[in-house]
Amino acid sequence: MNSNDDLSAYEKAAATGKDPRIVPISLDGPVPEADAIPYPDYPEEDQETWRLLYRRQRDLLPGRACAEYLEGLRMMKFPEDRIPALKDAGRVLARTTGWQIARIPGLLHEKDFFAFLARRVFPSTDYIRPRHELNYTPAPDMFHDLFGHTPMITLPAFADFYQRIGQVALRAEGKNRRRLERFYWFTVEFGLIHTPAGLRIYGNGILSSFTEAQHSLTDAVEVRSFDPIEMTEQDYDVWHLQPLLYAIDSFEQLSAGFDAWARSERLL
Repeated sequence: MNSNDDLSAYEKAAATGKDPRIVPISLDGPVPEADAIPYPDYPEEDQETWRLLYRRQRDLLPGRACAEYLEGLRMMKFPEDRIPALKDAGRVLARTTGWQIARIPGLLHEKDFFAFLARRVFPSTDYIRPRHELNYTPAPDMFHDLFGHTPMITLPAFADFYQRIGQVALRAEGKNRRRLERFYWFTVEFGLIHTPAGLRIYGNGILSSFTEAQHSLTDAVEVRSFDPIEMTEQDYDVWHLQPLLYAIDSFEQLSAGFDAWARSERLL
């Protein structure tokens, strides 16, 4: 049985009985990838949920999201009127950075999740949140996965960094598993970046959230400079708007900082 320090934030939340959907799943076999992923028979309510989420977030992010994300969103060419097919999104990633997509059933156990990243495969759900969770859902869904994550994976520097996170995570043990999870949270999911135009968002958890995308750039948030060692020791709470975020100066700094930390822990 894991000690409390070995539990992820999601596992701790699940243990409290807050939401069974965030209990991590361990895969017991292969899942569909690339062109083998079927397109579900979505009900019209789900299609309308995508339309609402997509239009609202697309219109909100200019002036908030970093230029690299906005260019990636343009490249993904998500349809406005219907839920995208995972295999179509995977084809864009394959052309741009050599990544692919796999369809998964829900929140994955970290070992399965990082194993996908290590071989340049992004694991995505293919279901969309219920209508009453438009503003926030604690469970992963395909709007977060596709709209939040895939545009950044079209950026070569980020795509390579993302793969290295997966490779390093597979070597991490003990406390380094929790440290790596924190680093992932404060960068991939909730990262900010300094730009000539001001502070912008690159973290996928913010980019796919209507409330976090507005909240993250306000004075209600303490923004600290990128510091891998500090970040890997900083806890967070998934159930509230984030009060503390970290900002990088460039994606080169992000990659170099991660590599330096991983080498210091003998993970690279």
